[in-house]
Amino acid sequence: MPVAPPGSDPVLDAAFFRRWLTALAAAVEREADRLTDLDAAIGDADHGSNMLRGFRAVSAALDTDAPATPGAVLVLAGRQLVSTVGGASGPLYGTLLRRAGKALGDAEEVDRERLREALRTGVDAVAQLGGAVPGDKTMLDVLVPAVDALDDSFAAGADAAGKGAVATVPLRARKGRASYLGERSIGHQDPGATSSALIFTTLAEVAG
Repeated sequence: MPVAPPGSDPVLDAAFFRRWLTALAAAVEREADRLTDLDAAIGDADHGSNMLRGFRAVSAALDTDAPATPGAVLVLAGRQLVSTVGGASGPLYGTLLRRAGKALGDAEEVDRERLREALRTGVDAVAQLGGAVPGDKTMLDVLVPAVDALDDSFAAGADAAGKGAVATVPLRARKGRASYLGERSIGHQDPGATSSALIFTTLAEVAG
C-alpha cells in the first residue's frame, strides 16, 4: 500500500475507499442505537436499524467484490444502500454515493480536491431528490458545510460535519417526517444529519 509523506494526504485509491466505507459501516454499527433514539423523538424510530441493515450489506458486498477504482467502490456501496435501506434514507444515501462515484469516473487514484468535487455532485443530487436546502433540519445541514470544508483538510470536513449535526438541534424541520411535528421538532438533533456526519468523521480517521 502506498504511503503518503508526513503531513500530506494519503493516496486515495480503491483500497482507501474500501477502508473508508468499512470504517463507516463499523461506525454505523456503534451508533445505530443512538440514531434510532434520535429518530424516535421526531421520526419513525427506524433510522438506526435501516442504516445498520444498509451498511451491513455494503460491507458484505465489499467482502465479495473488490472494485478496482474509487468510483466503482462508491457506486457499489450506493447501489447496496438503495436496495436494502428502507424509508427515505436509502434513496438519499444511495444517490449521494452513486452520483459521487460516477463523478469520479474510472480514475484509479483521486486527490482530495477531486473527491470534494465528486461529493459536491452527490450532495447536489441529494438536494434535488429531497427538495431540501441547508436550514431545513436534514442531512444537508451536515453535507453542505462538510464538503465545503474539505477544501482545507479531511479533519476540517469532520469538524464541520460534527458542528452541522449539532446545529440542527434548534432548527424547525421543514422536510421529511419530522416536518409534520412543526414546532415540536425544535430541540432535537436530526438523525439524518447525525448519520451523515459519520461519513466525514470516518473519512478523516482513515485519512489519518
